[in-house]
Parts: sequence; C-alpha cells; structure tokens
Amino acid sequence: MSELKNDRFLRALLREPVDVTPVWMMRQAGRYLPEYRASRGQAGDFMSLCMNPELACEVTLQPLRRYPLDAAILFSDILTIPDAMGLGLYFETGEGPRFRKPVQDAAAVEALEVVDPHADLPYVVDAVKTIRRELNGSVPLIGFSGSPWTLATYMVEGGSSKDFRRAKTMAFNEPEVMHMLLTKLADSVIAYLNAQIEAGAQAVQIFDTWGGALSGRAYQEFSLSYMQKIVNGLIREREGRRVPVILFTKNGGQWLEAMADTGCDALGLDWTTNIAQARQRVGAKVALQGNMDPTMLYASPKRIRQEVETILSEFGTGEGHVFNLGHGITPEVSPENAGVFIEAVHEFSAQYHRG
Repeated sequence: MSELKNDRFLRALLREPVDVTPVWMMRQAGRYLPEYRASRGQAGDFMSLCMNPELACEVTLQPLRRYPLDAAILFSDILTIPDAMGLGLYFETGEGPRFRKPVQDAAAVEALEVVDPHADLPYVVDAVKTIRRELNGSVPLIGFSGSPWTLATYMVEGGSSKDFRRAKTMAFNEPEVMHMLLTKLADSVIAYLNAQIEAGAQAVQIFDTWGGALSGRAYQEFSLSYMQKIVNGLIREREGRRVPVILFTKNGGQWLEAMADTGCDALGLDWTTNIAQARQRVGAKVALQGNMDPTMLYASPKRIRQEVETILSEFGTGEGHVFNLGHGITPEVSPENAGVFIEAVHEFSAQYHRG
C-alpha cells in the first residue's frame, strides 16, 4: 500500500497537529454532480451502481477530481446489510428505499442470518479494494455502515418512516425481539466494517440517522449500546496506523458525552448543535466533525464563506476538527457552491493551526 500524501483527515480525527482543517462532505459522490448522474444512467439504477465495483470506484473518485477534498468515502448505501439478509431492497421513485419482506415479528427476526461480508457483500469489499488502489495514497478512504437501530427502523417499517410507529412498538412492546434483531445487526456491522478495514478503509463512520427519534432512555438501550458493541469489536489498527471510528447520530447533540464514552475517536455533529458548546462538553476526549447546515450551500458564495468562517471561529484554535456538513449534501446544490465551501475551509482555517 502506498504512503499517504495527505493524511490531515486521519491526523485531525486523532487530535494531532494539521496545517489546515480537513474537509469532506457526506454524500460528496452524489446527484449534485453531473458526472455522477451520467454514471448512474450508465449503471441503470442506484443499486446497480453500488453493486459494480468499477462504477462505485468511479463515482467515489469524481468529487476528488473536482475539489481538494481531504478524504474519499466509499460509494455504497447503508441498506446493503438488510438487502444481504434477503429482505428484497428496491427503490421507489420519489419514495426512497423499500423492502419487499419487512421484519415484523419474532419468527421473521429468528430467520435472519448474520451477514458474512465476503460471501454476501463481495461487491462492497471489491469496491473498497478498487478505490484504495485507484486513490494511490492521495487521500484516506472512509468506510461506513448504518447503525443497528437505523437499519432496524427500515427493516421493521419496510422503508422510510415519519414516526417509526412499527419499530418503536416492537422496541416498547417486545423488547426481546428488537434486541434479538439489533444483536444480529450489530454482529453483521462488525463483520462488515472489519471487512472494509481489511480491504483498505482507513477510517470508518457509523451513521445513526434515526437515533435522534428516540427518547434518552430508549436511545441508550436501543441505539447507543449497540454502537458501543460495534466500537468494541472493530479492528482499530491497520498498516501501522490507528483506524479512527466516527459516530454520527443525527439530532443526537444532547447525548454527546455518552457517545464520547464509547471509545470512538470522533463524533459527527449535525447543524442543530453549536460546535463551541460541543467542544466544551467533550473536551479532548474525541475529535468533532461537522457541522454546517447543508442548505447553506444554496446561499451566495459570500454567505457560504461567512458561515465557514463562523464555524471555524466557534471551534477555535487547536486540533480535533474535521469540517463537514451537518448531513448529506442535497441534489440541487450547484457544484460551484460546493467548491466555494471546500476552498473556504482550507483558506480560513490555516490561522487556527499555527503551532
């Protein structure tokens, strides 16, 4: 494996000195880029794009050709694990993901097998190897997975949901069934992320998109405890370097201290949490990643630059900040505005890193 030419993303996650604040964007390989739309058209549909390692590599690299980003993220989907469990994932236009066989009772949960990533998701492992080779040490590669709770919500609801009525009813009425499901998912995520790390991922992020829909007690029981299990089960050193783990619970800003106690290396923040207050709360325990409102990218270049300056000044001097959006970039954003954002982070952050 070639030496990393730009490791500031990995260094920042470990709160080590960097020259400028590193930046990447959630969903940076996505529909806002015309070249991505062309590749998706070539693949035929979204899942065909995910399942073709060469095309997944191509779309992973597209934003890096345009922008001076400090990390690449594997192009895939959080629902690959439930799909590999045989639930029949498909995408309804305008409706998002759907499952033909939702998991709604104990018998359905008992029938599920823990995923073997090499047997069940070889296209993801192959994509990681291909991307890592093509990156040739330019920037680090991030692997990822959905959190067990987030995956469970899609599996029990049969797709997206506004109120998570079925998933929460299972959790509250039949907690033993939900815990059986979450245990199988956590074991699957551990195997899946470790396979990505062995294939070349140099950091991993757990996306807990729907943890913030739970009450504090329920979050601890049904989401955080399983992310803790995953953190405990991951390969944390590879190729002579630490493999940092980022936890991101959307709308989870009220639980940062408990999240930091898992032993992860960094916490992702959405835009509803003030980064200065978050830094005061978690101190030097973890790095922070975030957290500009993605819709700020619809504003003028001048306003985008102001927002970047503000967030950098709120974090202040010292190490341990990876700049990102507070959630994924949205499809209608102009690629030029994304470029303004990325360049502003590097331009304005140097002053905060003079040793």
